[in-house]
Amino acid sequence: MYKVLLAVLCLLIGYQASAQDLLGIPQIVNYNNEQYNGGIQNWEVKQDKNGILYFGNNEGLLTFNGRYWNLYRLPNYTSVRSIGIDSKNRIYVGGQDEFGYYYPNEHGILKYTSLLNLVPENLRKLADIWDISIINDEVFFRSVNAILHYKDGMVKSYKVNATWLFMGMANNKVFSQTKDVGLMVFDHDLWKPFCSDTLLKQFSVTSILPYGGDTLLVSTLKQGFFLIANNKLSRLKTKLDPVFFNDRIYFASRINQNLYGVGTTSGGVYIMNKRGELVQKYNYREGLQNNNVRGIQLDRDKNMWLALDDGIAYVAINSAIKNIFPDRNKQITSYAFRKFNQSIYIGTSNGLYTAKLNAATPDLSYSTANFEEVKNTKGQVWGLDEINNQLLMAHEDGTSVIQDNTARSLYNLPGTWMYQTVDKVYPSNEVIAGTYWGLQRLLYSGGTFTNAGKIEGLRETLRFIVADNNNPDHIWASHPYHGVYKIELKPDHKSILRTTMFTDKDGLPSKLYNYVYHVKNRVLIATVDGVYEYDATKKRFVRLKLLGKALNGVSIQYMKEDNDGNIWFVSNKKVGVIDFRKPSGGNAFSIFYLPELDGKVVGGFESIYALDSHNIFIGANKGAYHINYDKYIENITKPNVLLGTIKLFGKQDSTVFGGYFVKKGVIADKQDESSLPEYVNSLNSIHFEYASTLFEHDRNIKFSYQLVGFDRDWSEWSIKSEKDYTNLPAGKYTFNVKARTDVGNESAVVSYSFVVLPAWYNTIWMKLVYLILIVLLIRLIIRWQKQKHIKEQERMSYLHQLELDRNEKEIVRLQNEKLEADVNYKNKELSTMTMHLVQRGKVLAKIKEVISTVIRNHDISESSPSFRHLIRLIRDVEKKDQELDHLSVHFNHVNTEFFNKLKDLYPELSQNDLKFCAYLSMNLSSKEMAQLMNVTIKAIEVGRYRLRKKLQLKPETNLYEFLIEIARQKNP
Repeated sequence: MYKVLLAVLCLLIGYQASAQDLLGIPQIVNYNNEQYNGGIQNWEVKQDKNGILYFGNNEGLLTFNGRYWNLYRLPNYTSVRSIGIDSKNRIYVGGQDEFGYYYPNEHGILKYTSLLNLVPENLRKLADIWDISIINDEVFFRSVNAILHYKDGMVKSYKVNATWLFMGMANNKVFSQTKDVGLMVFDHDLWKPFCSDTLLKQFSVTSILPYGGDTLLVSTLKQGFFLIANNKLSRLKTKLDPVFFNDRIYFASRINQNLYGVGTTSGGVYIMNKRGELVQKYNYREGLQNNNVRGIQLDRDKNMWLALDDGIAYVAINSAIKNIFPDRNKQITSYAFRKFNQSIYIGTSNGLYTAKLNAATPDLSYSTANFEEVKNTKGQVWGLDEINNQLLMAHEDGTSVIQDNTARSLYNLPGTWMYQTVDKVYPSNEVIAGTYWGLQRLLYSGGTFTNAGKIEGLRETLRFIVADNNNPDHIWASHPYHGVYKIELKPDHKSILRTTMFTDKDGLPSKLYNYVYHVKNRVLIATVDGVYEYDATKKRFVRLKLLGKALNGVSIQYMKEDNDGNIWFVSNKKVGVIDFRKPSGGNAFSIFYLPELDGKVVGGFESIYALDSHNIFIGANKGAYHINYDKYIENITKPNVLLGTIKLFGKQDSTVFGGYFVKKGVIADKQDESSLPEYVNSLNSIHFEYASTLFEHDRNIKFSYQLVGFDRDWSEWSIKSEKDYTNLPAGKYTFNVKARTDVGNESAVVSYSFVVLPAWYNTIWMKLVYLILIVLLIRLIIRWQKQKHIKEQERMSYLHQLELDRNEKEIVRLQNEKLEADVNYKNKELSTMTMHLVQRGKVLAKIKEVISTVIRNHDISESSPSFRHLIRLIRDVEKKDQELDHLSVHFNHVNTEFFNKLKDLYPELSQNDLKFCAYLSMNLSSKEMAQLMNVTIKAIEVGRYRLRKKLQLKPETNLYEFLIEIARQKNP
């Protein structure tokens, strides 16, 4: 019965310990198998020197660079149970009947090298490799039936009669557990007993860790923690023992010198100190997707990665920013905060919540806090203020005083926004409240607040009010859509004496969006263009000189001064702080933004409660945020940027870079410029992936890139982490990429150079071919031109010759025409002369007749008319004789060619025959020819007959036509 009660008590204590919630929950990001595209179960997690994470997954080795997941399968497609990384960045993995390492090839792509072939074939049935330990680059692999020691390219196997239950490292030594010996240590190539306590033969050891000095901390699966000092085992009792007994410790990891992370099989992960006290706890209630934790890895930024039975989780335990959820069941909006009497109060859209705090913790986010709702506070809580050691609540139903977790109403309506004391004494006797319908008075007397009624004179919702520093009768107020009011109260403060409105006509940059605050002991106006204050001498608003030009052009909606004099502000849902503790750039301050909160604050209802530098509370759309500002400033580091996969895409995609720079077989920080990769022109479209391992800023980190040789300038900053370039022309290119978390906080530039080769038709060899072809073509063209020229010359010569021939023919024709004309002319003359000769013959006939008459008449005297007529006829004949001589010369000249042709054809022709032929060709009659030749007609007929015989003409041949045909014949 006692044992049962003890067990129940342990369970109750365990439940109470596990039910304790921390006030602040860090950012928790869960990744499921659909996101990383692998198996559900994960067994181990490690991080290399570049910040890349490696997970032992059911389907192989998972890698994560902050944006992209990759899965690498083992040759036998078994699960990766264990991972180890040596100083050369070799990623050793253990699976079922398989072990080896991954290392990038010359293209930076991880390739697997199996070490199984170094083990004798009869020893290769290893089952699962559950643990990997690496010391001085000597690698130990543990399976249940053997431990394999890989050193100098050789594998040595250690077997025992029993089974190897555990292997781990601590204080630069490798320890293992067997059932028959207990805990053993590896020393000089031998496994030697280290602690043989009987408990270690009964319980399964799950981790061994440094504790202090030579003392080791040992976790067991079901019995909690033990310490080993001087080879002696002793129990370490912790306040979490009931939890560890019930939920089992699967794995433990040292976080720092004082903290340990404990992964359980059903309770999530616990972070405890050396005294065994709970510091942090994360399970399904806090946001983990699974409570079975199988691996823990603290990354370079001291945040935690968990390998879960279902998925992977990231817990930003070192983050200075944490979430607060007053109601875990409802992520309600928060508007107001106040620490009062060792409790934290948070005003939300669903009432007021409170939780007790651990005063011993400077950072209140580590306090355990179980929120409960304050009674009578249902509805919208707009503000909380501690005045005269009492907590006032501004509510949509009015004003209440919070006492003993109960709200006591001072007045119900109208709704109240905020409070402002108008006197500088303590305790304040009078408080002015800004309400939905103007101003309301609260009086304090005898330790109690009472409602003094509405201040008459202004019926306007006043959400922003500030008392004037110099005059308690003056109240400054603002309305985002109307302007800034200066309200002058009557001495009794029961009514308003005068209200003056200030707008853009009075120095403000705009009539709209002006907010009045009390900062740096002065009344300031947050505007769309920085911060302004009222100059009483000029009676207008002027820019605040304290900030110089730092916030010029910045639209500000909210300002709050903390206890260190720093000014917190909100600009378009971006939270920033003007830190006067850190002068920079000639200013007495530095400005820091908190990009993690971008867009998460409540727009129009911003709220910041600066308790101290360790505890800043900010209202948010979902819950609230707690900021340890000192830690935040300390944690600001430059982001890094990694190049991920680079692919060429075209007809067929191909990976050309896997994310690791390798130089001479060793992983390097940057690319080896001595041998740049060259890509064929057909694959001149390229895809770049890049990421940052600053995991905490994953949601707000931005990238900028430039492809030197293609882009003129850097790209705009964007959360996009990939870039494609298509159809790049041939040439050398360098892809540069950088990351930033905020303005001025940029990473170093990472570069990747490559060369796009020209297309085959643009290579130097093809250019030589083109040159040769061009030369040949030019030669062919020249030859063709020569041949064409020659042909053209020949054609021109031919045409010229034709032209000459044509001209000659034309000349000949013209000459012939001229000759013909001359011949015709001469023929006409000859005809005329012939006619004259004929007339002469007639004259001679007349003479003959006259002489006959004279003789008959015997009239021969000179004076006789007949004689005189005869003398005249004789003179005519003489004249005609001269013409006959001329005719004879002309006749011979005209018919020379005709005569030559006849002479050539018929050499036997006499001169008289030729003349006879000429007369015949002139178609003269026999009578005319007889007169010309002074013969008888019969003699002409006889001459015709003789001529025909000499010409050998047939009787039917016409003599005239025969002679004309000869005359028309051309000279050969």
